[in-house]
Amino acid sequence: MTVTVIVRKIEVVGRWEPDARGRLASAAMALYGERGFDNTTVEEIAARAGLTERTFFRYFADKREVLFGGAHELQEFLVAHVLEAPAALSPLEVIATAYMSAGDDIFEARRDFSRARQAIIAANTELQERELIKLATLNAALAEALRRRGVGDSAASLAAEAGGSAFRLGFERWIEDTKGKPMSTFIRELLDELKAVAAGE
Repeated sequence: MTVTVIVRKIEVVGRWEPDARGRLASAAMALYGERGFDNTTVEEIAARAGLTERTFFRYFADKREVLFGGAHELQEFLVAHVLEAPAALSPLEVIATAYMSAGDDIFEARRDFSRARQAIIAANTELQERELIKLATLNAALAEALRRRGVGDSAASLAAEAGGSAFRLGFERWIEDTKGKPMSTFIRELLDELKAVAAGE
């Protein structure tokens, strides 16, 4: 069965909404910005998008997933880059290079969304805690990927934590930047600062 036939069948039974996920996400972000995360309901998000609550839950487990739904894909991207990095790179360089690639390949096209998302998270303690858990999960996954490359336990953990800190701070500088500098530039600058600190310079 061809893709065209499949799509036509879906249209016939009325289950297909053009870019429903994107419409729901846009509606949610707009409402979070207008009313705050806690004061926005799934019913309101669906209504703003012109869809049903049932459709919302087809794409998102809950309203937090609008903000955190891409975490698994990001983790897979980073782990793959760590595992495929040249053997000559140091553990910290491997982690930093993975994050710089994510900055260029994933985040650059989502700068406006990232700014809006960060403002929403900064205004909500529960979301801040969820963000910290996400970052800790990323660090653990990247440390394990380094161990698969043969890096020792402590070195892997330290490199993942340090690289994660450079990413977090680089991300914050990136969303505040008004000159359009790529995120990878900020991560590289912070990595160089980290190396200088470690060297006692």
